[in-house]
This record gives sequence, C-alpha cells and structure tokens, in this order.
Amino acid sequence: MKSAKLGMNSKLVHGGHHPDGSGAVTVPIYQTSTFQFKNAAHGASLFAGEEGGYIYTRLGNPTVHALEEAVAELEGGVGAIATASGMGAVSTVYMTLLDEGSHMVGTASVYGPSRVFVEKHLSRFGVEATFVDTTNVDNIRNAMRPHTKLVYVESPSNPAMQVTDIAAAAQVAHEHGCLLAVDNTFASPYLQQPLALGADIVLHSVTKFINGHADVVGGILVARDKEILGRLHDVMINLGSNMDPHQAYLVLRGLRTLGIRVERAQQGAEKIARWLEAHPKVASVRYIGLSSHPQHDLASRQMSGFGAMLAFELKGGLDAGRTLMDSVRLATLAVSLGGVETLIEHPASMTHAGMSREDREAAGFSDGLVRYSVGIEDADDLIADLDQALAEV
Repeated sequence: MKSAKLGMNSKLVHGGHHPDGSGAVTVPIYQTSTFQFKNAAHGASLFAGEEGGYIYTRLGNPTVHALEEAVAELEGGVGAIATASGMGAVSTVYMTLLDEGSHMVGTASVYGPSRVFVEKHLSRFGVEATFVDTTNVDNIRNAMRPHTKLVYVESPSNPAMQVTDIAAAAQVAHEHGCLLAVDNTFASPYLQQPLALGADIVLHSVTKFINGHADVVGGILVARDKEILGRLHDVMINLGSNMDPHQAYLVLRGLRTLGIRVERAQQGAEKIARWLEAHPKVASVRYIGLSSHPQHDLASRQMSGFGAMLAFELKGGLDAGRTLMDSVRLATLAVSLGGVETLIEHPASMTHAGMSREDREAAGFSDGLVRYSVGIEDADDLIADLDQALAEV
C-alpha cells in the first residue's frame, strides 16, 4: 500500500504489502528463478518479452520488489534496489558512478571494506579516492578535484561514531557537479532520512538494523531520481548481485519490528554509555546521545534519535581491550551489529583489519577502540556484564 500519510511505525508494518487473491497477510515468497510469459494460448496479444511483469529473478521478483518498495517509502526515494549483501550495494554505487580516471571523496572512518574496495581493487582501473574527516565539510571541499564524480559519506561512521552534516555535504557535492551517496546503516531509516537532507543515493547493509536478527546478509540502495535509479539497477543486474526472494522475505519480516527494536536498544545504549563515561578504567566514550560527543548538536538536528551503537577507549589500550572482550559473558564477541543480541568487537583486528594503523588513526580511532552494538537485553544485565569484565582489565 502507499503509506505516505502514515506514521513511521505504520509504514514499517504495512509498506510494500499488496494483498493478492489468496488473502495472505504477509508477502509470499516467490521462490522461482524464472517467470512464465503469456502467449497466444493464454490470451496474450504480444510476443513473449514485449509485455510488462517479471521475467527472471535476477532482473526482478515480487518478494524482492515488496522489500524495495517498503524501504523506498521509508527513505522517501523514487525506488530501491535490493542486493545480495551490503557490499553488493556499495559496489553497485562505485561501479555505476566511477569511471576510469575518476575520483571520489569519502569518509575516512568508513566501514573497512567500503574503503578497501576502492583503494585495492578499483585503483587498478585508474579510480582515485581521497578519504577525509567529513565532520568538517571544508575537508570535503578541499579534497574535490575536477574529475571528482562521487562524495561518499557514512554517518554515523563505523567505528568512530562521527556525524557528518549531510545537507552541507550535499551542497558541496552538487556545487562540483557530483552526487552524494550516504551509508545510513548505523541510523536506519527509522532515525535518519538522508534523501530529505539533500543526498542523491542512500544505502544500507540490511544485515544490520533493518533485518535485525543476525540471520540474513543483504543490502539495499534507494535513489531520489529515476534516472539514477535506472543506472544503478542496470549495473546491479549485470554484476549479478541481486537479492534472493527468501532473503527478501526474512528482511521484510525483520523490517516490521525495526521501530520497537531501535527504540528499545537505544534506551539501553544511552544508559550504558553514561555508565561507561563514569567508569575509572574508561578513557572516553563515543555515543552521539551524550552531550560530550562533538557532533551531538548536529545529530540532534538531523536525526530523530541517537541509535544503539557506541564505542569506547580503555585506559589500558589494546591489551585492555582484548582482555575486556575475552571477559564478557553476555555480550557476544562477533562482527556485525544491529541485531537483537549485543555484540562486541575490536575494529583494528576485525572489521577494519584491512586498513593500516596509520589510516585507522587518521580516521579517528586507535587500536584500542572497542565497538559495542547494544541489543534488546535488559540494560542492567549488560552493565553488570561490562562491570565484571572491566574488573579483569
């Protein structure tokens, strides 16, 4: 159904669902690779391939389209493209917008593989990239070149929890004839809509908050312009990074409860962040809901909440961080984030191991940083877990 006039949680529950003749309350799983064309025997007046509808699941599928429609409505875009992974979405953006000899400007504190893919692989084809601290928009402006084609921002960023002024970044990009793409994974559409702030493309690893149950890998792209959406879709289908119908069904199921999960988790995150900030063994806490966060006021303006992600530095550095992660009992030591379970990880040796120490430090985080994705457990239990683990540090 079209849900433009509905509230966010109503959109989450009903978006993308068009009841068919079966009366199914949920979107069916169209687990098929190909679709039958109508021919003369079925009363068709056109040859096969000349009619509308679905042809082959790599090109489009009803279950996948339901998810795409739902997320596009949440983000305020003209349409969406679901991909087999978050990196499938990232790769589609890069391959669509970056030609041989072109240049991009990106957030230095970005998901590791999003940076490594450009610097290690696309560089072989003459693509150049400059990664800067995008919390200072002047850094974006100063990094622009005549052949810059893309500004790529992650906000809040992974794992440094930095917030970029999306409207200001869009203005700089557009002044130079570039497009702005925003990775909105940490916020989710429940807390932030970059297209409304001027971005041209928004993307998510739906593996994280949108699905929220650590059982699916997937990505999605949303565009504000039909021409851009068409270009992205053409590249995606030729890359073969389409989402599977069963993936889409599971992500849709997770999407329905995004609001209540985020609300619950961010309540816990704020309580835990304030507790950590007062702990004698913690050097600093990075949670955008704290007034001590350098972009707290900006986040208050461009987001409707502060989310469930936080990071913190221990006074004991790298060794203390490892001891902490080895000592937790309730939080799970694992990569990924945004699930119902609380996850703890060490970026320097896990999600951002592909970056050099120098690049990590330039991106705003040290080897001692711990990333903590708060789930929906009782906050007091998570604090007790951290308390006993910190006693071992």
